[in-house]
Amino acid sequence: MAAPMNAVGKLSVERSLVNTTSFQKKTRSKLVSIPGTRPSVQNGQLIVSTGVTSLDYLIGGGLAVGTLLLIEEDRYDSYSHMIFKYFLAEGVVCGHELFVASAQENPDDILQELPAPILDDIASHKTFEGQMQPRGPQDSQDSMKIAWRYQNLPKVQTALASSSRFGHYYDVSKTMEPEIRQTAKCHRFYLPEHPSQSSATRSPMLESYAALLKSLQEVIHREGFDGAPTPSKSRNVLRIGLRSLGCSLWGDDLCCHDNPRHSHALTTFLYGLRALLRSSLSVAVVTVPSHLIQNRALMGSITRLCDNAIALESFRGSERETNPLYKDYHGLLHVRQLPRLNCLVSELPDHKDLAFKLKRKQFTIERLHLPPDLSETVSRVSRGELAGAAMVGSACGAGTSGNKHLDF
Repeated sequence: MAAPMNAVGKLSVERSLVNTTSFQKKTRSKLVSIPGTRPSVQNGQLIVSTGVTSLDYLIGGGLAVGTLLLIEEDRYDSYSHMIFKYFLAEGVVCGHELFVASAQENPDDILQELPAPILDDIASHKTFEGQMQPRGPQDSQDSMKIAWRYQNLPKVQTALASSSRFGHYYDVSKTMEPEIRQTAKCHRFYLPEHPSQSSATRSPMLESYAALLKSLQEVIHREGFDGAPTPSKSRNVLRIGLRSLGCSLWGDDLCCHDNPRHSHALTTFLYGLRALLRSSLSVAVVTVPSHLIQNRALMGSITRLCDNAIALESFRGSERETNPLYKDYHGLLHVRQLPRLNCLVSELPDHKDLAFKLKRKQFTIERLHLPPDLSETVSRVSRGELAGAAMVGSACGAGTSGNKHLDF
C-alpha cells in the first residue's frame, strides 16, 4: 500500500507541473485581418499595395498603413497622375474606402479614369515575359552574333519583382467598369465646392488646407478608422489621395515666389496629416509639383516630413527623348526618402539607377541598364571624327604623305 503524500511531496509535484507549463507553445498576437493587406516581413507593419508591383518592391514590399507617400510630379503631370490612379484602383479592387481631394480636377472625373484590372494569367505572362524563357535554336543563332567580348557577360536582371505575389495588375488603355468602381465607397473633396471661411485665429495653415484636414478628420472619426467601435461594420483601410498640393489652385504661393509668404502652410498641413495617419487605419499618397517650387531648401523640408518620397523625371520635351541611350525608357525615377519603421535605419534599394516605362499597357519601374553595343557605336563615331581630322591635318601639313588614322 502506497504511503500518503506529504506536503513537501505535493509542493514538488506542483512545482514540476508549473515548470512543464512554461514549455507550452505561446499563441502569437493576431493582426487585424483586412482584405488587401498583409504584414511586412521586414518590420511587421501592416502594408497595402500601391497598385504598381515594382514600386512595392522598391519601398520594401508595400506601403505601410499609417504612412505617407510623396510623389514629386513630372513636368507634364502624366506619369505621376498615372501612379495616383493606380493607387486608387488598387483600393477599389481590394474593397478599401477612398478619399480623393483635388483643386484642379473633379474627383468624380478622376475616378472615372481609373485603369481596368486585367487577368492574373495575362499579367504574370506580361510581367515576367523574357526573364525565364527556354532558349530555342533561334536564340542560339542570335547569341552567335554578339561580339566575343560581350558574349560571356552575365545578364542583368532589370525587372523589380519579389517572389511573393502582392497587389494586382492593370491595363492603362482601358478604364474600370462602372459596376466595379461603384462597389467602393468614396469620399470626395473638391476645393471649389468648399467656400473659404475666415478664421479668427492666426494660423500658418491656409484655409484650404484647414478645410481639407477637417474633412479628413471627420471621415476618419465617422467611419471608425480611428479605432472607435462601430456597430455592424468590419475593419477596413482608408486610402487617401491628395493631388497637386502646393500649387496656386490651393491658394499656396510656393510655386510663384522664391520667398513665398505661406512658406510653412504645406509643412504645417503635413504635420497634421501624419498625426491623423499614425492614429488611424489609413494610408495617403500626395503629389507635389516640385519642379515649380523655387526654394529647394523648403522642398527638402517637405520631403523629410513624408515617410516615402519618390521623384519622376520624364523625358518628354527634353533632349533625352531622342537620345538612343534611353530609347527603351520614358523617364528616370529618383528615391528621395524611405521609411524608418520599427528600426533606426531604412533599408536602401539594391540599385540606385532606376527608370520607368509604359510598355504593353503597363507602367513598370526597372533598373536602368544601357546596352553594351552603344559603346561600339560611339567608338565608330569617334573613329570617323579622327579620320576627318587626320585628312585635314595631312592637307595642311608639309612633308606628310598619305592618311594615317590614329586609333586609340
